[in-house]
Amino acid sequence: MFNLSLIPVSILGLIMVLSLLGRVFKTCRFYARILTCYVLLATCATYGVVASVALRIVGKVSIAQWTTARAMKMVGCPIMGIDFEVEGEEILETRPAVFVSNHQSELDILFLGRAFPKHCSVTAKRSLKYLPFLGWFMALSGTVFIDRGNRQTAIKAFDGAVKEIKGNKQSVWIFPEGTRSYFGKPDLLPFKKGAFHLAIQAGVPIVPVVVQNYAHVLHLQDRTFEPGTIKVKVLDPIPTEKLTMDDVERVVTSTREAMLKEIKAMGSPHGDLKTE
Repeated sequence: MFNLSLIPVSILGLIMVLSLLGRVFKTCRFYARILTCYVLLATCATYGVVASVALRIVGKVSIAQWTTARAMKMVGCPIMGIDFEVEGEEILETRPAVFVSNHQSELDILFLGRAFPKHCSVTAKRSLKYLPFLGWFMALSGTVFIDRGNRQTAIKAFDGAVKEIKGNKQSVWIFPEGTRSYFGKPDLLPFKKGAFHLAIQAGVPIVPVVVQNYAHVLHLQDRTFEPGTIKVKVLDPIPTEKLTMDDVERVVTSTREAMLKEIKAMGSPHGDLKTE
């Protein structure tokens, strides 16, 4: 009978072999680091399940995602050799707020580990709720799950988020592009309007967070995954108290333009890479 306990040992063994080969072959180094990230994610998600249950018992579940994010940062950044230089970090203390940031790849989980503020919840597509460990952690820690194929349930989820923002001063972190871009150059996908509807409805500021294009660190199409430093800039909060739903389109456009200007100013350390 197959011994399930051999799976973790096999994965670690494979990572070691690929890491040794990675000293010579870039592709082997890429896969070794990808596998390492998944091991880190599974480990921190497991910790997150335990932490979320414990914090829920003592009435502190609002910091469950922050606690788990910091664990990911403290373990993941040193192991992967990745550092984030955050400019305007004090603005992340804005509470409550709707934080919006660009979404480049799975590596954004490590970025959130570095930048995620206390008393904040992420939004995620509903399908993630059913993933072992990660989904359990997200459900227990107060993630706002969005069913993009069902407008009514999506509206209901945002209504619940508004109540949390107003009642418990719980911030929300949203990737307004709606999906990972995987760009090899500084750019942004079009923004969806949900984050801006939410902020205006709740009457809280929008805080844009811009992450430098990090194709010099991770670029899947080029099989690149290397240590490095990634710049992050937190822009000034955008007040929404006097805005109405008629202002949503304008705010979406102006916010995206401001973030795009900043991400282009940051540039790409190794130049633009091809994105297919």
